[in-house]
Amino acid sequence: MSDTKPARTKWLRIGALIALTVALIAIGHATGVTEHLTRERIQATMLELGALGFLAYLAMFSVGELVHVPGMVFVAAAILAYGPVMGFAAGMVGALVSLTISFYVVRTVGGQPLGDVQRPMLKRMLAHLDERPIVTIAVLRLLVQMLPALNYALAMSKVRFRDYLVGSMLGLVPVIAIAAFAFDWLFAR
Repeated sequence: MSDTKPARTKWLRIGALIALTVALIAIGHATGVTEHLTRERIQATMLELGALGFLAYLAMFSVGELVHVPGMVFVAAAILAYGPVMGFAAGMVGALVSLTISFYVVRTVGGQPLGDVQRPMLKRMLAHLDERPIVTIAVLRLLVQMLPALNYALAMSKVRFRDYLVGSMLGLVPVIAIAAFAFDWLFAR
């Protein structure tokens, strides 16, 4: 009987996370938030609000991550609003803040069910995360950047937040740096 309660709790938490994710995406679409979070509108808001524009950017980026707006939309807006150097810095801070909020929301609601996976194939895949969390996360970020599915999987694993944040930062630095110069070059012409 004692084994069924933790298993039941785990599945209830996963169900709650699925329900929350679906609700956030549905609310984002129903309210028009996802349609309004375009590069142009984000950039305009940042510039119109002056010094407060960066705080608005962080809030929009964090909400956007939760309703599954691609993170590169926000990075592009920062680069085009602030230029390649300051835009890079704003994009990095925005990405790390939004990924942190996503991590804590997912971990709080869904728990860490991937931490005690028994399936051999999943166990082998997660072993890299256990053995070298920072390197594994950095490589994953290089490959899929700010993909919400990756955020969810990492938050539901046993990875420590510090490793998540450092690995995310290391993986995103080259991605956002390349984006800073690419977007600046593409849109400057």
